[in-house]
Amino acid sequence: MIFLILALAVILLALGFEMFLVLGIPALAVKEVFYGKLPDPAIVQKIFGGIDHTTLLAIPFFIFAAHLMSSGQIARNLTHFVRTLVGHTRGGMGHTVIGGAMAFGAVSGSAPATVAAIGGMVYPEMRKNGFSEKFSLGLLVSSAETALLIPPSITFIIYGWMTGTSISRLFAGGVAVGVVLGLAFALMVMVEARRCGIEAGVRTTWRERLTAMREAAWALGMPAIILGGIYTGFFTPTEAAAISVVYAIFVEMVIYRNFGWAELVKITEESAVSSCVIFILLAMGGLISFFVTLAQVPTAIADFITAVDAGPVAFLLVVNVCFLIAGMFIDPNSALLILIPPLFPVATALGIDPVHFGMIVTLNISIGMITPPFGLDIFVASSTLGKPVMEIISGVWPFVVVNIIVLMIITYIPQISLFIPHLIFG
Repeated sequence: MIFLILALAVILLALGFEMFLVLGIPALAVKEVFYGKLPDPAIVQKIFGGIDHTTLLAIPFFIFAAHLMSSGQIARNLTHFVRTLVGHTRGGMGHTVIGGAMAFGAVSGSAPATVAAIGGMVYPEMRKNGFSEKFSLGLLVSSAETALLIPPSITFIIYGWMTGTSISRLFAGGVAVGVVLGLAFALMVMVEARRCGIEAGVRTTWRERLTAMREAAWALGMPAIILGGIYTGFFTPTEAAAISVVYAIFVEMVIYRNFGWAELVKITEESAVSSCVIFILLAMGGLISFFVTLAQVPTAIADFITAVDAGPVAFLLVVNVCFLIAGMFIDPNSALLILIPPLFPVATALGIDPVHFGMIVTLNISIGMITPPFGLDIFVASSTLGKPVMEIISGVWPFVVVNIIVLMIITYIPQISLFIPHLIFG
């Protein structure tokens, strides 16, 4: 049965079908071939039941908040504040890109939104500061990955919903992993700056930093409210997502006065379309997950691993290879929906912590966002900056290599992922 699903999915993908059909048609074909007696209403119930979870309400809220902030002043104020802190160092503009992406990721949870929000501001400045075009494009696209690791992360929400893992613990683990990835990129900036002969910039005064912090105070308040509320137990991640929308509307429309009601309606429409795309994929993914579980595919994989005496080390290597290959050809959410149902039960059977496994999966998903030929962030950057896709791809490859090195570190040193969750939750 699994071979039928894979064969049909590959054929449909090669023929250019929409992703929800690539997921849905194989599931329906399996139903007709292997489970013909299963009534059609049961299929409909699985499709709608798969997205009937209050946890998933956080996704449209965070998407809406990300659209609001990328269209307004919050992204600009955050980036400017980061620049006053690190802009004076050698290659400071590169460090500003990394810090700006992490800061905006901490209030949006979306990598594409991060590229769109800060790309137009930081790319010209990197070029003026002496960075090559390829490196500038590669750093911008790659730094946006941290938005999927620094909470709140939409990917963590989907993974938590699929596996029953605590989203609060996933958010806590993502902080350390996101920082490690950001530091790896910062090291690349230092090497590139030295290679290109880029000197340190003028150090900003404390008065200028305080002014920038005051201007960004409302933007900085959002992650403090969201994460502080979640970790203190004052509200759930879903409630935090709703609060982020109200907060973003208030700040952008009342404090900064960047747009009016007409612009708010347009942003709402764009957010609704983005949310619908994700929920259609989740619905189809839930259906195919049902048949994968029904066919006991996870049990078969676990039995095979036991038979060949493959332990956690070999299994995690296989997981990384599967996700890296999938990330080259399908969008990240689809890879999550296809691979998690058969792999997660095996991971738990091998004693791998669900939070640690979530970090590995999410970092793989992040790499998929920048991996040709279908890396989503590559196309967002191309549209935002008006640059050819192949030009961006040529700049991304060194960052893909660094990502894989970081992935291996995170995979085989679980303490990095688990230190903060254990510290906060015990």
